[in-house]
Amino acid sequence: MSRIYEPLADLKPADMPERKHGFWKMAGPGAVLVGLSIGAGEIIIWPRTVCQYGGGVVWAAALGVFIQLWINLEIGRWSIATGETIYTGYSRVWRGFAPLFILMTILGWLAPGWGRASGLALKALLLDPHWHMQRVPHPQEAGQWVWKATDFFGTDTFWTMITFSAVALLLFGPKVVYQSVEKSVELLVAVITVGLLSVAFAVGTADTWKELGAGLLNVGHREGMAVKPLFIAIVFAGAGGTANLFYSFYLRDKHIGMGERVPSLLNPLRGRTEKMPATGFRYEDTGENHRRFRAWWDYLVKDQLLFFWFLNTLTILLFIFGALAVLRPRGIVPEAGTLIWDEAVVLGSEEVWGGPGRVVFLLVGVATLFSTQLALVDGVARSLSDIIYTNFRGARSRDVSWWYLLATATWIIAGCALTYVMEARGISELGFLLNASYMGGFAMAVYVPLTLYINRRYLPPSARPGWLCVLMNLIASAVYVGFAAACIGFEAGWW
Repeated sequence: MSRIYEPLADLKPADMPERKHGFWKMAGPGAVLVGLSIGAGEIIIWPRTVCQYGGGVVWAAALGVFIQLWINLEIGRWSIATGETIYTGYSRVWRGFAPLFILMTILGWLAPGWGRASGLALKALLLDPHWHMQRVPHPQEAGQWVWKATDFFGTDTFWTMITFSAVALLLFGPKVVYQSVEKSVELLVAVITVGLLSVAFAVGTADTWKELGAGLLNVGHREGMAVKPLFIAIVFAGAGGTANLFYSFYLRDKHIGMGERVPSLLNPLRGRTEKMPATGFRYEDTGENHRRFRAWWDYLVKDQLLFFWFLNTLTILLFIFGALAVLRPRGIVPEAGTLIWDEAVVLGSEEVWGGPGRVVFLLVGVATLFSTQLALVDGVARSLSDIIYTNFRGARSRDVSWWYLLATATWIIAGCALTYVMEARGISELGFLLNASYMGGFAMAVYVPLTLYINRRYLPPSARPGWLCVLMNLIASAVYVGFAAACIGFEAGWW
């Protein structure tokens, strides 16, 4: 094993930096995580779920976000207390977690469901979903028809390549990668929130609000949902999967807590980069260091409550509200990959809203899916580059920014290639989105209890989680481990 892994240095002694700025000057990491969270789960999976099962299952969406709030606090605790990424903390327990999390990241996010859905939404907004396409007989089902591109410009692959190109420009245009991601995602989240509120005011009725409220209170009601789709839906409420772990990088690059001692990830295409330390720090448990940690912790709690919990809950409920108001009364359960267009068409009809409705919802769809695509490519590349750079022998001969560039380029090329294969085989993006969430749920069953463990074992006593955080993360662990075990039984045919 020593031939594979680079030795991992102990946490170095260092004082906790003083917090010098107010909350709003440091705001950003939570907003980026929201931009990642407001993705396919909110605009596709959950609206489609309530179209199938009704508003009685809305409680599971709110529960999913609330549980992830406590998970994110513990992920953030590690990074502000040590300046390390959460993956390095896991490697301190067992070096085998490095390849395991590489595998889970690849299995969970490789299929380009968000990129493809984002491209289709952009095509529908700018032109028409069937631009350069024609209806042809279904190759396997007699009497059925399907849409097929007449040339390359009408294919999903072409539009996916456009969105991936936009991602590459945003990631490798500015000198500091995080600044571009933060500003872009904050703008997109603002567009999404304003657009959703406009839809709610335009089409909402008292009965729809009543159904939404009743669903929030109807805890435990499943409306006939099996274990697997319920598991997927809960994971998809919020960031989900290994995406919650990306929060660790955002805090470091914003120089929160011990992250102030770590340089930001620089764009290797814009000149010289700075050597990144592979390991972090541990403060001596003095009264002054404890006071400084509490000041950073206060920021972290506000960041998660305001951006992740409140804003994420608000937007997912507004997406669900739109589906309850527009699609479910008409008995529309969208086919795979058509929900955004179906809802936009109904909103655009004269009896509902008219022309503005179609444009507003398509704009929301593009902003939602692209914000997720941008943050996901960035987060996946950060995860892979950090794990490789920190753990594997010889990797530190290159800067972590070089590994980030390699991971990003590989991910984008693979995403475009997989979209081509998926399209050629008639596979929708929805199936891959569901599988991503399914795999992500198993990843959470591993890392939620693991995060609590490293925070209790390695952090100074004054930085360790208190009884409430311990309790909530034990509950979260029980939820994800329990669902994962149930899904294994489901797949094995035990019930």
